[in-house]
Amino acid sequence: MSECPDDLYFAQSHEWARLNEDGSVTIGVSEHAQSELGDVVFVETPQLDTQVAAGDPVAVVESVKAASDIYTPVGGTIIDANTALSDEPELVNSAPYAEGWLFVIRPDDPDELEELLDAKSYQELIEDE
Repeated sequence: MSECPDDLYFAQSHEWARLNEDGSVTIGVSEHAQSELGDVVFVETPQLDTQVAAGDPVAVVESVKAASDIYTPVGGTIIDANTALSDEPELVNSAPYAEGWLFVIRPDDPDELEELLDAKSYQELIEDE
């Protein structure tokens, strides 16, 4: 069973979102998603200062199995990207909710988070897959 921390929101496309104290939102891929992908070998993070809408593809994660687009669960401006992943893409596998985060966004509408799944609902979703 995959871990789903209670402080996160989840998209049905398996991205997670954490609301930070400063109002920004950190985005990554769920433990379930990284386990389905297999060993991650490359991560392309989004460009800083890029304006995106919820649901836009903004990053790519490549594994030994496949390359997958990563979609932003909320719209806004990309304000940070995890550059450590260029040298250590395996952090997505080993620490998906910590050092394996992908990018940070300043949301245009923080209420978009409320449209995502809470941890319990996401757990139910992945158990039904």
